[in-house]
Amino acid sequence: ELGRRVPRGEFEVGERLRERLDGYPEWSPRRVLDVGCGPGVALAPLAQRFPDAEIVALDLALPMLQLAAADAPASARFVCADAQALPLADASVDLVHSSLCLQWCDDPGLALAEFARVLRPGGVLLFSTFGPDTLKELRAAFAAVDATPHVSRFIDMHDIGDGLLATGFRDPVLERDDFTLTYADARTLMRELHAIGAGNADAQRTRALTGKAHLARVVAAYETFRDNGVLPATYEVVYAQALAPDPG
Repeated sequence: ELGRRVPRGEFEVGERLRERLDGYPEWSPRRVLDVGCGPGVALAPLAQRFPDAEIVALDLALPMLQLAAADAPASARFVCADAQALPLADASVDLVHSSLCLQWCDDPGLALAEFARVLRPGGVLLFSTFGPDTLKELRAAFAAVDATPHVSRFIDMHDIGDGLLATGFRDPVLERDDFTLTYADARTLMRELHAIGAGNADAQRTRALTGKAHLARVVAAYETFRDNGVLPATYEVVYAQALAPDPG
């Protein structure tokens, strides 16, 4: 039921992701694709870094695109589509940028294959995603009450690297970082996750609503993590960059 974006810290994740572009100081892409653009927080930084590029903002949620378009740079174009079925031509993009989107795909490997397809040879893939330690405290609190998955299971960094190589990407570089956000109580964390469209992608998740008594036991179990008067929520962020596959 829970886990969609870092509710706080998302801006910092995006900034740290785009710092990887400092390794390409003379590079000037013609078309940049922002996959899972959300409300468009990356559009202005990308347009500022690449003023001559067309910025294509893509998201599955139309309301997010409408928010992004309200304050977007002139170079931005908007596409409502699935990351696993990009409506773009082969070899038509120079940079695929995606911050905290890949983990919500039903098949992340399919999304990586689509990224490889639309990238021109020599193009760059740059993305961030959640690692398996994300929301580990919340996962443990639910596990103390029942055996049904309630928090999305996220992909390990080594498996992401293997997926990039299997898709044909070259010279992948992966790094991880931990963010710890704090909350006054577990219900505040859950409300925040729900407010940002949190969703559990685990196929074994329960389809029934969580009852009040059941939820109260989860809240009590989360209290075992309280430290210095607050409850922690861990987010493991994996940063990945790679070069597009060679032609053919």
